[in-house]
Amino acid sequence: MSTKAYYQKQIVDLRARIAREREAMKRDNESYARSIKSASTPASKASYRKSKIDRAESHKRTIENLQRQIAQAQLNKTRCSK
Repeated sequence: MSTKAYYQKQIVDLRARIAREREAMKRDNESYARSIKSASTPASKASYRKSKIDRAESHKRTIENLQRQIAQAQLNKTRCSK
């Protein structure tokens, strides 16, 4: 059985990963916005827009998964005897 300190460290690490993922999402959105603005054809603009939406959804799914992991770690921490 793991200790409360283990779960606390896991929670801190997961929160840091969420912060990094949010920063990555912000950078990706800015990058796609620049690409959309400088696109030369309507087709490439549409392609960049679709890619931007898909990538943002991927980031959101990752963040939600990390949040579920935090909730599980918190639950395990409360169940822990030490």
